[in-house]
Amino acid sequence: MTIDNYFAHIEANQSKYIDRLREIVAIPSVSGDVAHRAQVVKMGEWLLDELKRLGATTKRVEPGKQELEGQTIDLPPVVLATYGTDPTKKTVLIYGHYDVQPALKEDGWNTDPWTLTEDKEGRLYGRGATDDKGPVLGWLCAIEAHQELGLDLPVNLKFCFEGMEESGSEGLNEVIIAEADKYFAGVDCVCISDNYWLGKSKPCLTYGLRGVSYFQIQVSGPKADLHSGVFGGTIHEPMTDLVALMGRLVTPKGEILVPGIMDQVAPLTEEEKKTYNGLDFSMQDFKHSSGSNGPIFDNETDTLMHRWRYPSLSLHGIEGAFYSSGAKTVIPAKVSGKFSIRTVPNMQLAEVTKLVIKHVEAEFAKLGSPNKMRVECLHDGIWWVSSPNHWNFVAGANAVEKVFQTKPDLTREGGSIPVTLTFQDALKRNVLLLPMGSSDDGAHSINEKVDRFNYIQGIKLYGAYLHEIATIDTSSEH
Repeated sequence: MTIDNYFAHIEANQSKYIDRLREIVAIPSVSGDVAHRAQVVKMGEWLLDELKRLGATTKRVEPGKQELEGQTIDLPPVVLATYGTDPTKKTVLIYGHYDVQPALKEDGWNTDPWTLTEDKEGRLYGRGATDDKGPVLGWLCAIEAHQELGLDLPVNLKFCFEGMEESGSEGLNEVIIAEADKYFAGVDCVCISDNYWLGKSKPCLTYGLRGVSYFQIQVSGPKADLHSGVFGGTIHEPMTDLVALMGRLVTPKGEILVPGIMDQVAPLTEEEKKTYNGLDFSMQDFKHSSGSNGPIFDNETDTLMHRWRYPSLSLHGIEGAFYSSGAKTVIPAKVSGKFSIRTVPNMQLAEVTKLVIKHVEAEFAKLGSPNKMRVECLHDGIWWVSSPNHWNFVAGANAVEKVFQTKPDLTREGGSIPVTLTFQDALKRNVLLLPMGSSDDGAHSINEKVDRFNYIQGIKLYGAYLHEIATIDTSSEH
């Protein structure tokens, strides 16, 4: 029995794997909404049951409580599992998350976001299809396929699945640190599948991520909302103050206006410049993936640099403001503006927060407003950069070649997975990012999808990677 038999088995069982993905997409495990917390827990319990069915030993860790929407509630469980304990085999730790972003049909979805729907092009639409339920399920499908074939899984596996990734991974760091020399003892390397190909046609391995610092500016004034016909033009309106402040954070060209932010960014070297050559990325694909005809830069290199190795500041929304259809002439009494900064080497998170607070407070003082203003960092996570020459990456590259018959691009990513650095620092092990989905999957957006091709080939890739890990020479720890 060979890896080719495994590939053929995955190919022959596509319908089963898609049906199983449909089953868990139907669970609206939205971690950022109190009303959905029971569904997040349900999804975690589904994974525990499935892992047990496959023969894994499991451990349910309750990471504590959180304050959300004025309530104190339990955090979703961290699902730990062990599959295989053979001391002669390497042990791979797999991380993923089972929570998802919110989704409403009226937001602009073409289909029900909680019903996995395949179109004529083989695109599987549904919230969590690519982020991160498809990849998480892919690992379990790989185990099951080995069992059905009577094919020995050549490594031991540890799993760590969380239910709070979309809400700052609250509680997870403490679990990882506490279990580093206990549950995770003996782990040889870590693999995460929670990111995406650079383009649409060529796989990649990811060795770098930006961090994120998420901020809120709250401005309050009157005791209650007011009628603009009665009070408009006679008081300092909180919304006016907030819009003025948010307009002083970043320019339409993406230039961050917070003094000192760019001073922390690592200088660009000639060696790094060369890494941007020959990647599977085009401005045409970028425009298609973003759905925008207005990129800031007109070439691939500058676009990738500002996505990977330079910070960005994005405005996300205003809480407390009128947003429904129709016309409501209200002056909000209290509004909160949300924005984030994607951080890069060598930015320090505490310094970023300090600079942002100093800047916003200085700009608010210039307004001469009697309203109350508070700016705070709600959560943050550090950037991460690894070595693509490590044997973990070599095994990943070999697996890509076996499945796709091409060498993968080596990329960094603009998004953030803070747990990556936590695993690297706490376990002292290399972390590989091995993506399943492609650049146009639309994670976090309306009409999120994973292509049937990527999903099925991804399950093949996971199995091939584990076989490559089993035979790779680890004598050179790059």
